[in-house]
Amino acid sequence: MGGNRRAIMDEQDKAERTLSARIEAEIADSFDEELEMEMDDGRLERLLDGRDRDGDAGLLDRQVYFKELFRLQRELIKLQDWVVNTKAKVVVIFEGRDAAGKGGVIKRITQRLNPRVVRVVALPAPSERERSQWYFQRYVPHLPAGGEIVLFDRSWYNRAGVERVMGFCTESDLEEFFRTVPEFEKMLVRSGITLIKYWFSISDDEQHLRFEMRIHDPIKQWKLSPMDLESRRRWEDYTKAKEAMLEHTHIPEARWWVVEADDKKRARLNCIHHLLSQMPYQEVPRAPVALPERVYHPDYSRAPVPDDLYVPEIY
Repeated sequence: MGGNRRAIMDEQDKAERTLSARIEAEIADSFDEELEMEMDDGRLERLLDGRDRDGDAGLLDRQVYFKELFRLQRELIKLQDWVVNTKAKVVVIFEGRDAAGKGGVIKRITQRLNPRVVRVVALPAPSERERSQWYFQRYVPHLPAGGEIVLFDRSWYNRAGVERVMGFCTESDLEEFFRTVPEFEKMLVRSGITLIKYWFSISDDEQHLRFEMRIHDPIKQWKLSPMDLESRRRWEDYTKAKEAMLEHTHIPEARWWVVEADDKKRARLNCIHHLLSQMPYQEVPRAPVALPERVYHPDYSRAPVPDDLYVPEIY
């Protein structure tokens, strides 16, 4: 009897160790998602000049970055739960020059969140029909309902930026935009939406470097459109447009926040930390979760799956 009992305990202990190892492997795999993106960023820089800029003085240490990023992502999950629980409505706008890092921080915000709660809106150029509508009309359907967070990867501020610089709107259109935006955003806030606006600021030299990296990297060349290249030529025009935009649309109800973005890692951490600080979220208590017992039917047998239905196991 004693031997049988020890054997059973050994089997249970082995099963627990196996389960623990699998859980650790899953956690490591989850962290690898972020590592893959970081390695990709570094690969671009090494392609360009053969050195690892993470070793440069002044750039954020990789270990510190990962530690803080994962901590902040846990807080984002708490924020998500709070938004769902309180039926809060949140809009976050990300604006900035091309290659300023808006997409990178959006990826890190959404990486571990529920896409049914937190969604990204990145609208293409307006259609002929949309150009004949009230300017804000195509953005309104994407605003959040209760319990949702919407991240705008560029927004209605296209009119104050690319449309103005590239001549896609008239001076009259621009004047009406500046007259309307404060009222429009005040209406959003009065309706219960929390509106947060970020401008990602990079230097002339840094944008030049990031464009060069995209040119030399076939995996990311698709990110360079003719419009991006033209925006590089019109750097000063974009600067003037940005200054006018901030002057006309920085209002108490929906102020702008500038993110220094020459260092991508610092920009991501600073932006996420600040976003969390703007919300009065609290951890929502969760009921303990227990897996139900698996139901077994003695008459059930799994039907065979034809071999030609399987994806070939190349790896």
